[in-house]
Amino acid sequence: MNNVVDIITRLQMTADNGSKSDRRLAAMVLADLDFASKASISEIAARIDVSEPTVTRFCRGLGCEGVRDFKFWLAQAIAVGGQYLTAEPVNREQREQRVASVVSEAAIAAIERVTASVDMRAVLSVAEMLDGSGQILCIGSGGTSSMLATEMQNRLFRLGLAAISQVDGQLQRMFAAVSTPQTTVLAFSISGYAQSIVDATRVARQYGAKTIAVTAPGSNLAKAAELVIPFQPVEDGNLYKPTSSRFALLAIVDMIATATAETRGTKVLESLRRIKQSINTLKVDDPRLPLGD
Repeated sequence: MNNVVDIITRLQMTADNGSKSDRRLAAMVLADLDFASKASISEIAARIDVSEPTVTRFCRGLGCEGVRDFKFWLAQAIAVGGQYLTAEPVNREQREQRVASVVSEAAIAAIERVTASVDMRAVLSVAEMLDGSGQILCIGSGGTSSMLATEMQNRLFRLGLAAISQVDGQLQRMFAAVSTPQTTVLAFSISGYAQSIVDATRVARQYGAKTIAVTAPGSNLAKAAELVIPFQPVEDGNLYKPTSSRFALLAIVDMIATATAETRGTKVLESLRRIKQSINTLKVDDPRLPLGD
């Protein structure tokens, strides 16, 4: 195998720009991935009336060592991303009727699942740790997890806590390296295998920082952190809709923020009052607007 990265993309490129026989082979494979991943070289050759050596040359042209290697990478591609290759487009009438309900129902279901399963004792323990922290480092990597880290900072600073978020991997490690026993690291990773998050958590813990992870149970991050709020996403199979797990994770963020605010008690009210006062004075004088949102 010679650096085959994405066999589907290579097939698509060959179907557009390859030789005549390679275009026919690539089109046949893309049209029937299951057949191509299981068929013998003779069956593949016979389907579009080419020679077996032509099939072998085709596979090598894609960066594979031969037909067996090609079938291995094709089977892997089908297992990992096959659902994205066979999904049917949704027609306009269906979209108009379903988009709003599909998104809202999935969001509600995700929040209800996490509400029923979340370990509130762990959430309350997190709140106590955050309340006693001199500095809080919120870290996340990737689309959802980085958003959660930023949102966690947004929720905590207004409670009078020294919170900062970092979504750059190198800066995560650097900030972790200057942790002290007064630091609390709050790490987000859905998979639990984002390397910079795992590294930063381990480094911070080495220097005595308290470490908290919202992540998959049993993952590398779960093993690295001192306290874990387990989270396992459940997807609904809708390939066109953004993951509803975001809503469940935001609910966890809000649970942590609410529990922390209640732990700190009335001393958070002056900070909240000042934010409300400044926003209403400098931006829009409407007391009904959310606090700084």
